[in-house]
Amino acid sequence: MSKALGTFRAVYLVALCCVGSFLFAYDTGIVGGILTFSSFQEDFRYGAGQKATVGSNSTSLLQAGAFFSCFFIWPFTARFGRRLSLVLASTIFCIGAIVQTINTHSLGAFYAARVVSGIGVGMATVVIPMYSAEMAPKNIRGMLGSMFQFFFTLGVMTSYWIDYAVSEHMEPSTAQWQIPIGLQLVPGGILGLGMLLTKESPRWLAKKGRREDALKSLSWIRGGSSPEVDEEFAEILASIEEEERLTNGVTWKELVLPVNRMRVFLIIALQIGVQLTGNTSLAYYAPQVFAAVGAGQNTLLITGFFGVVKVVSCLFFLLFLVERIGRRGSLLGGAFLMGTYMLIIAVLTATHPPSASQGLTPTGIASLTMIYLEAMSYNISWGPVPWVYMSEIFPSRIREAGVAIGTSTQWLFNFVFSQVTPHAITNLGWKTFLMFCIFNYSLVVFAWFFIKETKGKSLEEMEALFGATATAIDVEAVHAKAKQGGVVQVKTANNNKRDD
Repeated sequence: MSKALGTFRAVYLVALCCVGSFLFAYDTGIVGGILTFSSFQEDFRYGAGQKATVGSNSTSLLQAGAFFSCFFIWPFTARFGRRLSLVLASTIFCIGAIVQTINTHSLGAFYAARVVSGIGVGMATVVIPMYSAEMAPKNIRGMLGSMFQFFFTLGVMTSYWIDYAVSEHMEPSTAQWQIPIGLQLVPGGILGLGMLLTKESPRWLAKKGRREDALKSLSWIRGGSSPEVDEEFAEILASIEEEERLTNGVTWKELVLPVNRMRVFLIIALQIGVQLTGNTSLAYYAPQVFAAVGAGQNTLLITGFFGVVKVVSCLFFLLFLVERIGRRGSLLGGAFLMGTYMLIIAVLTATHPPSASQGLTPTGIASLTMIYLEAMSYNISWGPVPWVYMSEIFPSRIREAGVAIGTSTQWLFNFVFSQVTPHAITNLGWKTFLMFCIFNYSLVVFAWFFIKETKGKSLEEMEALFGATATAIDVEAVHAKAKQGGVVQVKTANNNKRDD
């Protein structure tokens, strides 16, 4: 078995589970489009004056379902594993999607289905980063972890173009809004059925005492047995054993230990920082800017290309940058660039207010350029990196709890900023972008002083990196023991036979 086969399997598994991220993005993006269709408004029997309320409720209820599901999935995935958790998430999501697709003529039923789908995508967003980190080789863990954001941008782009396609090529009818919503069932089914045919996380198996199954899973995902696999497996076992020896009988209380408090603070701060970048604000304001600078009837088309820019920039990051410039460098550079672009947008908007009657002016072109550059910068830094970082810095014993806290923070502040941003733009105007400029420059300071570089380190080496000397293992000693046959005893306690 070759190393190339192991890389292929790792990429395949992570890509499969990241279909859940695609669902998250597609479900959020598609609703914004269908709510503008007159056919949807007629079928669900609400007036033009209720459009804003229906849109706000549809988004908020999805986020609410996702937020609360983070705390349910934490103990479930700890007990039943990553695979079954993603199968359950897919099943719940598909139930919600089916009800959304049915023309019930009832906003109440549609809202309830949004909550159900939110529960499904919320569960998936907790499990996917964990599963990706635990299955990925350390040399490409950053790249594979960034696939979460890549599939998110892919989902957003797909929703943009499907909205554009049905609005341009279909007459107003029930099918016009049912097709975009019903298409969610395709990736939803792929996620659920696909996870039934994959391997469980070796780290979760080892933590549950299923060491033989854990080694088989690790050997498969790495392309076959090898000395490197033995060393990695020995490292996993040593880390788990050391954690259990020193924290026996301790569960959630471990989260408040000084060394873990810092990690919890970091992942909460990172997820809040994602919203402080202003990318959510830009998502709200971009259509208005596109129309104001003369896009006219081409607003949806330009928004579609906006989605393409996000996908291309994120793909470039995960292929060429993440394992070169690292997590810390990405966060520093991204926040600085976004702060600069926000400052330019604020200045342009304040000094040359865009007007649709002027057509596409040089100032308008500059505004469009800044919007695209900001989106690119976000998707090579604060878009993918917090998901990677959150999934890799916690020890195995509390990884489920740590990721659940980080993900719930993301959903909570996503909700807060989605509610606050439109009012901020209305009341502050160009000052909104100045505010986000200040936030971004503040994030540069935060990343400089608090973010530790994790590039190229195994999950088991994080204890030493974050100063947890009590549970840190001597990686070199563990590797030496594995080379001398230490793993043989672990694996073959019952059969005294090595599987080369």
